[in-house]
Amino acid sequence: MTAVRVRGLRKTYDEKAALDGIDLDVAPGTVCGLLGPNGAGKSTTVRILTTLLRPSGGRAEVGGFDVVTQPRQVRRTIGLVGQHAAVDELLTGRQNLEMFGRLHHLGGRQARARAAELLERFGLEHPGPAKEYSGGMRRRLDLAASMILAPPVLFLDEPTTGLDPRSRTEIWRAVRDLVAGGTTVLLTTQYLEEADQLADRIAVIDTGRVVAEGTPDALKSKIGGDRLDVVVRDPRRLAEAAAIIERVTGAPAEPDRDTARLSAPVSDRVRTLTAALNALAAAGIEAEDVALRRPTLDEVFLQLTGGDRR
Repeated sequence: MTAVRVRGLRKTYDEKAALDGIDLDVAPGTVCGLLGPNGAGKSTTVRILTTLLRPSGGRAEVGGFDVVTQPRQVRRTIGLVGQHAAVDELLTGRQNLEMFGRLHHLGGRQARARAAELLERFGLEHPGPAKEYSGGMRRRLDLAASMILAPPVLFLDEPTTGLDPRSRTEIWRAVRDLVAGGTTVLLTTQYLEEADQLADRIAVIDTGRVVAEGTPDALKSKIGGDRLDVVVRDPRRLAEAAAIIERVTGAPAEPDRDTARLSAPVSDRVRTLTAALNALAAAGIEAEDVALRRPTLDEVFLQLTGGDRR
C-alpha cells in the first residue's frame, strides 16, 4: 500500500486550474520532494491532502483513507508543519508539547510523558520560553508538536524557509531521524539543495501538472551527464574561451558573465578536461578554476519549468 496516492487531482478557482490532473505515489517510509515555481500548485496539493481544501476532481488517499469521504481518519494519520512556527512563544518547549498533547486528547500523565520523550528526541531541553529559542529550535519544536501522536505521514511545507545554514542542517537531521523510524514525509521546499539532500523521489510541478518525477539522480540525468565548468581569469576573454570550449566538447558552452564562468556538457570526462585545458593554454587564456560535476537540481528545475523564460 502506498502512503499517499493521488490520481487525476484537480482544483479550479473561477474556471482557472490551480491543479490540472496530478498523479502522485509516495511509498511508506520515504521522503517525496514536491518542487515547482511559485503558483505551480504545491501548497494547493498539500492543503487538499491534509483535508484543508476540497478538490474539484480526481481522487487522493493518505494512509489508505480518502481525503474527501474519510477526512477524520486522514487527520488521525497525518502531521503538518507549515511555513511559520505554530508555537506559543510565552510557554516553554515542555509546556507547548504538553498543551498539544492535551489538544490531541491525551491524558495529563500521557501528555507529560510524550512531551518528555520528544524533548529528548529533538534536543529541546531548554528551560526558558520559546521566544528565547533560535529559529532552528522553534522549527524543531514545530516538528516535535506534529509528532505528538506519532503520525505515519508527515507533511512539511517549506519547513526551513528563513533559517540559517546551521539551523537548516538541524532540521534535515531531525527529518532523517523521523524517516529512519518509519515516518513517510511529503516535503515542499524552495531550496533545491534540501530536496537533493532529503528526498528519495522528487515530483516537479509546473502550471498544475507533474512535469517530471524520479530520483534526484534520474532527474539530473534527464539533462545530460557530467558538465565541465571553467572560470576564466580575464572576463574580457570569456567569449573567446566559450568558442574554444564549444569546439572541444562539441556542445554549447553556457556563459555566466557575472562570474566569468562557462559550463558545457561532456561525455568523456578525462579526455575532454585535458583537451580543454590544453586548448585554453594554447590560446593564452588562463583558467582560474576548473571542475567536472554532475548537473544540479537547479539546472534540472530551470529546464523542466522553463525558468529561463520566467
